[in-house]
Amino acid sequence: MKKIGLQTIKLDTSPYILETSSIVGPKESQGPLAKYFDQCLEDEFWGEKSWEKAESKIIKENVNSLVAKSGIANTDIDYCFAGDLLNQCISSSFGLRETNIPFFGVFGACSTFVESMCLGSIFISSNAANNVICATSSHFCSAEKQFRFPLELGNQRPQSAQWTVTGSGAVILSNSNLNRDCPQITYITPGKIVDMGVKDANNMRCCYGSSCFRYFNNTFKRYWQKAKLL
Repeated sequence: MKKIGLQTIKLDTSPYILETSSIVGPKESQGPLAKYFDQCLEDEFWGEKSWEKAESKIIKENVNSLVAKSGIANTDIDYCFAGDLLNQCISSSFGLRETNIPFFGVFGACSTFVESMCLGSIFISSNAANNVICATSSHFCSAEKQFRFPLELGNQRPQSAQWTVTGSGAVILSNSNLNRDCPQITYITPGKIVDMGVKDANNMRCCYGSSCFRYFNNTFKRYWQKAKLL
């Protein structure tokens, strides 16, 4: 690996994006990308007693589905890079503790998923790992309590306010494509922290841009269309 320019890293060994999986909530399942998600939930609780427990269940079941789809045994996965929007990445920590895979907690708000993929790619390119899981989750209801106001207060939101995604996205990065037609990660360019001076807590798009889930699905939608698998 070597640094190119001011902040780009060129990977000597380009890891393969071997498998993907996603679970989303009811609101996301009503959008134009609904058919590309692996599972769409009918309610935000998904049988749990709290939104936080529901979020842990979402990332747990999504990662389990990812591993099952990949055909790789849990014991062959070296590390897991994952995070969420809650304090101490508690949804990811509780949701993934039963996987028994060495865990790196990552917090990058809307960049958590791509940040996890960057770190996982470096591990594979440096021969520190053969297979890694990269995952993230968020839940609108738990995030509102964390960053704005608990929904129980009934605070009014402007119609233009953005919503935090309810869902989870996950991938397996590998040093082998297992004879599959897989995209590869060749370069990494981390962003810089820039304060745009935005003070409206409801206007996340000015701060973060499109959510990582939309980026995730549009990216793979284009790839699979190119591969004529859609």
